[in-house]
Amino acid sequence: MKFQEYRNTGKLKMSSYLKIIDLFAGIGGTRLGFEKAGLDVIQCVFTSEWDKYSVQTYKANFGEEYIHGDITKIATKDIPNHDILLAGFPCQPFSQAGLKKGFSDTRGTLFFDIERIIKNKKPKAFLLENVKQLKGHDKGRTLEIILEHLQDIGYTNIQYKVLRARDFGLPQNRERIYIVGFLDAKINFKFPVPSYKKTKVGDILEQYIDEKYTISDRLWEGHQRRKRENKIKGKGFGYGIVNKESEYTNTISARYYKDGSEILIEQEGKNPRKVTPREAARLQGFPDDFKIPVSDTQAYRQFGNSVPVKVIEKIAEEMLKHLKKKKN
Repeated sequence: MKFQEYRNTGKLKMSSYLKIIDLFAGIGGTRLGFEKAGLDVIQCVFTSEWDKYSVQTYKANFGEEYIHGDITKIATKDIPNHDILLAGFPCQPFSQAGLKKGFSDTRGTLFFDIERIIKNKKPKAFLLENVKQLKGHDKGRTLEIILEHLQDIGYTNIQYKVLRARDFGLPQNRERIYIVGFLDAKINFKFPVPSYKKTKVGDILEQYIDEKYTISDRLWEGHQRRKRENKIKGKGFGYGIVNKESEYTNTISARYYKDGSEILIEQEGKNPRKVTPREAARLQGFPDDFKIPVSDTQAYRQFGNSVPVKVIEKIAEEMLKHLKKKKN
C-alpha cells in the first residue's frame, strides 16, 4: 500500500488514540515509522521543527495545518498532553565532528527541552534517537548524565541500543543509538530482533538517471587525489563507491549535497554519479510516493538528517505492543 493511501486508513475516534508528539521532527521519518507500525492506534497532536524547508516537506506529506517552530521558544504549558514523546534530537554536540567536552548539566543543550517536557507531561513512553557516538562520548559520561536525568524524573525503565539500518533490510550502513523509556517500571520491553534480510544497492536505484548526477572530471579527480593522499598518510578517509551488486552503501549524511563523496554509484564508461534524491529517500526507507517538494540540495540535507524508517517501525511495533495492552 502506498504512503498516502496508508495514512487514510485510520478509523478510530480521536479519544481512542495513543497521542504522540514529534520533536526535532525534520521531515517526519520517526512519525512515519510509528504510523506504519500502528496508524490505527496513534494520533500526532504536536509537531516542532524550525527549518523552513523541512517544514515544507513535512506539510506536503502529513498535511499539518500548523507546525510549531523552535522548541526552545515554546512554553511547556503550550504543549498538549501526550502518551509518547518522539525526538531525534540534533547530534552536533555529541558527534565526532562536534564539541569534545562533556556536560554535567543538561542546561545549554537541546536535550534540556526534551527533559523539561517529559518532566512536566509525564508521557507513558519516549523514543530518543542520536548518533552512535553518543554511547562513548566523553568516555560514556554524556549518555550517563542523560539517563540519570531521565531516571530522576521517574523513568527507571530505560533501555538503549545501537542498531544498523542494513540489519533491517535497508542497503545503508547507518548506525544510530535508540533510547526507549517507559513510565511503567513493569513493562518488559525488548528491542526488535534484526531481520538480517540480504540487501543490495541495486534495489534502490532508479532506472533512468539525469546526466546532472554524474560528477564532473574535476570533482572525480579531486576525490581520487584525496583518497591517494589519505592512503599515504595512513588515513582511511576517501570517497565510497558502490555498484548495483553491492550489499550496502556508506551512511548518507546531511553534507551529501556538497560533493557526494560518501556514496558514489559506479557507471560503465564514465565518471561515477551521486544518488538521486529519490534514491536517498529509498536508502532511508521512505516510500516512493513520499513527496519531495524541495531542491536537490535541500532534499539531500533532509534525508541525510532523517532516520531509517524501517528501524523506527520495528521499534515502534515493540513499544506499541505494551502501550496498546495498557490502553485497553
